[in-house]
Amino acid sequence: MPETKLLLVEDEEHLAFTLGFNLQAEGYDTVTVGSLREARQALENQSFHLIILDVMLPDGEGYTLCQELRGQQKRLPILLLTAKGTPEDIVKGLEAGADDYVTKPFILKELLARLKALLRRHTWQTPTPVDSDTLYRFAGHEINFETYEAKANGESIELTPLEVRLLRYFAEHEDQVISREVLLEEVWGVSGQNHTRTVDNFMMRLRRAFEQDPTQPKHFLTVRGVGYRFLSAP
Repeated sequence: MPETKLLLVEDEEHLAFTLGFNLQAEGYDTVTVGSLREARQALENQSFHLIILDVMLPDGEGYTLCQELRGQQKRLPILLLTAKGTPEDIVKGLEAGADDYVTKPFILKELLARLKALLRRHTWQTPTPVDSDTLYRFAGHEINFETYEAKANGESIELTPLEVRLLRYFAEHEDQVISREVLLEEVWGVSGQNHTRTVDNFMMRLRRAFEQDPTQPKHFLTVRGVGYRFLSAP
């Protein structure tokens, strides 16, 4: 079995060396760079299974690279490594296209666990379509779970990979009440109650995209005190 190849983008030399050493010790083939420019060059010349990306870099923010890769339909997972841990910063990273985040300072064991969970849970490389079909339709809308193309009432709309993954999870669990914690675990691959606001932000985005009146949703329903429920046909 070929090694899992990671791109580590971190400009702090001591941290980059230590983390790179530990990743190699865990069996990951790790390429380490210290800037966005070097990251772009590495991505052009090599293939990777996952990127560990610092947010604050000498030539810009990691958010920018996230957005670039998603705009190019690059499907590899991105884990942000950041000292910016406010809910606003976390949401900004997820909306830019990141799949998960770890805040500095971090516990190595936790980072490795998140890394393994992200690689294990990520469905982009081996999609499992709903009803053996990558094209999912509901209430006049269409979402392609393989290409991430979507239409709302015939109009093309842009969705982030995380929004598509969230939609897919709801489609596979229609009419089930799902807690925010379960959604974080199953879609984002993270656990805990500290970031449930992230789920609420993404739900608002889905409602704006697919509900006729986002303030009176008929498909993405809130179950007060618990979580959410999806109905394809209200």
